[in-house]
Amino acid sequence: MPEEDRERWNERYADDDATREPSPFLASLDGVLPRAGRALDVGGGTGRHAIWLARRGLEVTVADISDVAIAKAARAALSAGVRVETLRTDLEAGPSPPGPWDVIVDFYFLHRPLFAEFLRTLAPGGWLVVAHATRRNLERHPRPGPAHLLGDGELPSLVGGLEIASYGEAWFESGRHEARLVARKPRG
Repeated sequence: MPEEDRERWNERYADDDATREPSPFLASLDGVLPRAGRALDVGGGTGRHAIWLARRGLEVTVADISDVAIAKAARAALSAGVRVETLRTDLEAGPSPPGPWDVIVDFYFLHRPLFAEFLRTLAPGGWLVVAHATRRNLERHPRPGPAHLLGDGELPSLVGGLEIASYGEAWFESGRHEARLVARKPRG
């Protein structure tokens, strides 16, 4: 299955030449997230969020299963004049990249066991930012399928041990029904 996933994502990213800005949700956190430290972009694809974080002064690692996406992320970072470490990894098969991380962003990648890893690898005071489609998304969109969606109200239960700074579920500018969460690991 991991090899099939890698090939499927490679095909998807091979046809994706769009240069993208970061999610408006992530950009809205400009005054909240730190401007120094280490950041991890989980399932970060071509690096749109990683580059935004690096421009802010963070040392960023973008992790994704797709060779094609990681290569595009490296080129995009070079073009943007920032340094981003790329890591091709199957985040469903092994542990998450070792921390500590001052920021972890997870946009549209759902593997529930990773949330325990996030708690373990976040530095004290570190931030977790998550956006993911919920089952209500199926009301308007056939994909992603039910196995790849959060249940309504599920996301807060996955981040036990973190202090939730903000949480909401709604139809957002992305056109999807999403759960969006910003949480912080306690300092002590």
